[in-house]
Amino acid sequence: MIPIGDDDSTVRTVPLVTYALVAINIAVFVMELGGGDRFVVEWSFIPRRFVTHPLGDFRTIFTAMFMHAGLLHLGGNMLYLWIFGNNVEDRFGHFRFLVFYLLCGVAATFAQFVFNFGSRVPNLGASGAIAGVLAAYLVLHPGKWIQVLVGFFVVPLPAIFVIGIWFGLQLMNGMGSLAHTTSGGGVAYLAHIGGFVAGLVYTFRHSGSQKRRGVG
Repeated sequence: MIPIGDDDSTVRTVPLVTYALVAINIAVFVMELGGGDRFVVEWSFIPRRFVTHPLGDFRTIFTAMFMHAGLLHLGGNMLYLWIFGNNVEDRFGHFRFLVFYLLCGVAATFAQFVFNFGSRVPNLGASGAIAGVLAAYLVLHPGKWIQVLVGFFVVPLPAIFVIGIWFGLQLMNGMGSLAHTTSGGGVAYLAHIGGFVAGLVYTFRHSGSQKRRGVG
C-alpha cells in the first residue's frame, strides 16, 4: 500500500521548505555515494560513539537525518515528504515547519538511542522526521483522501486509515525489535515511533495555541 498523491486544492502557499528538504536529502545522498563508508560513518549518528563523545558527536544528531542507506530508502522517504509535507507546511508556516521537522528528527534519534545506546551501528535517515510530518497531517487533515497504490490499482483512502495503518505497523515491528540484540542493522522502528509521537504532541500544542489566539 503505497501513497502516491493527495488533494492539494486547499494548499495556499508554495512549500519552499519541503522543496528545500527534498533537495538537501538528494544532495547529501549524492555526497554519500562519492564519500563511501567513511563519509557514512563520520556523519551518521552512532549511539556508542555519542555516549563516549557527546559534544564532539553532537552534529551527527542533525546530519544523520539527511542521510540514507540506499536509493529505495531515499525514494520512499522523499515520496512521503513530497506528498504530506506541503500540507503541513501550509498550516504551520515555513519557519515553524522547519523547526517542527528538525525537532521530530531529533526526537526520533533519541527514541532509538534510549533502547540502543550501546550500539555501534550507524543510525541514519529522514524517516523519523517524516513520521512527525505524517502525525501532523493526521491531526490536521484526518478526512483528506489519499491516492494509494494497492497492487496494480489506485484506490482513494482516508488519511486516518492510511496513516493509522502505517503507525500500527511501526508499533508492532517496534515492539518486536525490542526482543532482538542491538548488534545488527535494520529498520529503526523505534525512531519512527518517536518521531510520530513528537509530531502528535507538537501539532496538538500548535493547534491549541491557535485556538486560544482565535486563529482558524
